[in-house]
Amino acid sequence: MPRTIFVTTALPYANGSFHLGHILEYIQADIWVRCQRMAGHTVYFVGADDAHGAPIMLKAESEGITPRELVARYASERPRYLASFHIGFDHWHSTDSPENIALSRAIYRQLKSAGFIARRTIEQFYDPIKGMFLPDRYIKGECPRCHAKDQYGDACENCGAVYAPTDLIGPYSTLTHTTPVLKSSEHFFFRLSDPRCVAFLREWTTGVNGQGEQHLQPEVQAKTREWLGRAADGDAHLDDWDISRDAPYFGIEIPDAPGKFFYVWLDAPVGYLASLQAYCEKAGLDFNHLIDPAGATEQVHFIGKDIVYFHALFWPAMLKFAGRKTPDGINVHGFVTVNGQKMSKSRGTGISPLRYLEIGMDAEWLRYYFAAKLNQHVEDVDFVATDFTTRINSDLVGKFVNIASRAASFITKHFDGELRYAGDTDALRATLSDTARSVQELFESRDYSRAVRRIMACADDINQAFDTAQPWVKAKGIRTADAAQKAALQDACSRALAGFKALTVMLAPVLPALSRRVAGELFGEGDSYCWADAAVLPAHIAPFKHLMQRVDPKLFDALFEKADAAGGADAAGTAASAPGGEAISATIQMDDFAKIDLRIAKIVDCSAVEGSDKLLRLSLDVNEGRPRQVFSGIKSAYSPQDLIGKLTVLVANLAPRKMRFGVSEGMVLAASHHDKQVDGGIYILEPWPGARPGMRIN
Repeated sequence: MPRTIFVTTALPYANGSFHLGHILEYIQADIWVRCQRMAGHTVYFVGADDAHGAPIMLKAESEGITPRELVARYASERPRYLASFHIGFDHWHSTDSPENIALSRAIYRQLKSAGFIARRTIEQFYDPIKGMFLPDRYIKGECPRCHAKDQYGDACENCGAVYAPTDLIGPYSTLTHTTPVLKSSEHFFFRLSDPRCVAFLREWTTGVNGQGEQHLQPEVQAKTREWLGRAADGDAHLDDWDISRDAPYFGIEIPDAPGKFFYVWLDAPVGYLASLQAYCEKAGLDFNHLIDPAGATEQVHFIGKDIVYFHALFWPAMLKFAGRKTPDGINVHGFVTVNGQKMSKSRGTGISPLRYLEIGMDAEWLRYYFAAKLNQHVEDVDFVATDFTTRINSDLVGKFVNIASRAASFITKHFDGELRYAGDTDALRATLSDTARSVQELFESRDYSRAVRRIMACADDINQAFDTAQPWVKAKGIRTADAAQKAALQDACSRALAGFKALTVMLAPVLPALSRRVAGELFGEGDSYCWADAAVLPAHIAPFKHLMQRVDPKLFDALFEKADAAGGADAAGTAASAPGGEAISATIQMDDFAKIDLRIAKIVDCSAVEGSDKLLRLSLDVNEGRPRQVFSGIKSAYSPQDLIGKLTVLVANLAPRKMRFGVSEGMVLAASHHDKQVDGGIYILEPWPGARPGMRIN
């Protein structure tokens, strides 16, 4: 029966460009959506930018722009990424939109009316210099369990311990490096511990949707059992969820609570619905009918394993007790790793999708490679250059495209492009239909790697049958050959090309651009295929045109070159030679370094320099009995008021420099990347709390 499906991917946080993990998720969802549409189902595929929260607010502040300007900058990049990788969202929206503000407040009011919102006063760490409560990720200190230094306020990266920020030993604010203080504030909580909520989640997390499929994968279901508790008495290990944040905060203000804002994780998933609503308004669809809890529309999400807690517990519970439709499926994937290492710019294992495109790598190579490695389980996908090259060159070019390039030349040369089959073709149609049906089922169940293996096994069979028929032998003397020899040659090539067309249909969800070319340019059959087309034998073929280039292994030198320049590692995972975008300078001796007198300085005053778009005028206390004047080209990164009162590092014995604005009596130290396209930021050095003006740095 025809289905109507509402599909989303996790919303990317709008304080940075897409990375390879985003592209993996979008490709996974896009393949599934295309598979469903080829089966005749109606799919609404939407996404949005996650545009609220403290990190966006603080990053925008550091750049001297508004949060909305920061979000708009990254939003302007999205269409290029999505179109280039053939990711066919119907609509892309933002959580900072009228639709999302209205829906978030409506859901909150519905939860409040149902008795699922509580108020309570809590104590949180507060940065007295910054004047704000600190999110957990802006607090660091010593792990209370393993005593590792510089661990975040919610979890230890060294031993994996999870704790409250107040459990840290020697906590400090990463914003100002000062010791935070505990301060009381009234917060709003979603009562996740409510027995009604726990009972629903126990039922939903183990339940099935209308297609008879589990809402959650086995691994995810097992994780939710841990969270929900396995005790015989039924006690759940769930805490109420803090859904509010205090000003200053960039987000949606809570109704009737001035100065209180929704925590970003409340309004972010609501952005799924807001994006669908915006699309419905544009397309003339009935949004309320589509999301009716009693309706037939299925709601399916594709997410990464790092946000399961929010999507498998908070999100369905929010929807349920706000009287709305709950998800029919949450499909979780693992991370992208590079040569077995976690994706990380600082570790040199980050691959820029934009860099991938800029050096001329085919977007459909990556689509195929991810498809060949994705399955139904929550497993990481490892990007390995040698494996990538082998899969594309061997599978796509050597097996798949090779069929058409070999067989088409005989048909166009000897039969004017006409395909004709000798004898009964029912068995051929049945074989192609059965294979396509099995591939379709594997794609629908998200077992993409098995689907790809099944397709390539079929390609092997077609190539083997072609080799067995030896058309190059039959083509010898074809002009004077009898009708039987001509028919045998035409039949062998026609069957190979029918198989190639069927393979193209099967690969259409993975290779949409190539599929359209084959359908339109080679077979003249329109611009898209459905699953049933796999068994429709083609009757004519146009002259063959080159379809896909082989991967040149040298491309990976260029692909990883950018990562090396960003301070990372090469394709083999070795240390980069150009951290920060430039090579380490020539070796110096200790005597050379000792000549530089570095001192702790306190910025007692700061102002913009009239007539300069780069300089700030700093007045520095180095405990000399008088302030020093220093001009610094950091205006693009800092506002004067943000620097006053901070400690920094001064080159104290640098010869004074006369400038048209005055004399500069030293130089403050700051870090930046050599390639401003990689990171255009400037980061002034800040000593740890406890350092005092005048102290020498040795």
